[in-house]
Amino acid sequence: MDSPRSLIRASIRALLLSSGFVGATFCYGGELVYQPVNPNFGGNPLNGSYLLSNAQSQNDYDDPDARGSSFSQRSALDRFTDSLESRLLNQLLTDVGEGNSGTLVTDDFIVDIIDDSGSLSIQIEDRVTGEKTEIQVDGLDPTNP
Repeated sequence: MDSPRSLIRASIRALLLSSGFVGATFCYGGELVYQPVNPNFGGNPLNGSYLLSNAQSQNDYDDPDARGSSFSQRSALDRFTDSLESRLLNQLLTDVGEGNSGTLVTDDFIVDIIDDSGSLSIQIEDRVTGEKTEIQVDGLDPTNP
């Protein structure tokens, strides 16, 4: 005859074993598959803009050699100076078309245009780097408007 204590132990064991089997039937196992996030390593290409924006938001490096953002507003004086230089260069080219020669000197470059009866010579010198460029155009007819 079993003691009540051994009966309780046996019923607890049976209960634990049956609950273990029931719990095991609801657990499913599967293969773990690595899925990359970065599109450079085979991830979804739609993640690219998200990853780039996160990287740029965390970047606090300021390039000391950068002249400024392309989105920065230029001053009115800079815009006026560029407009004036453009207008003067246009006038110089118009004068060359009429048979005259001329030179335009700015802070950044020197443009020297010489018309020698049908042979046009344009010499451009970068005042910052000292680099010189020459453009020769031959066969122009000065009498043809």
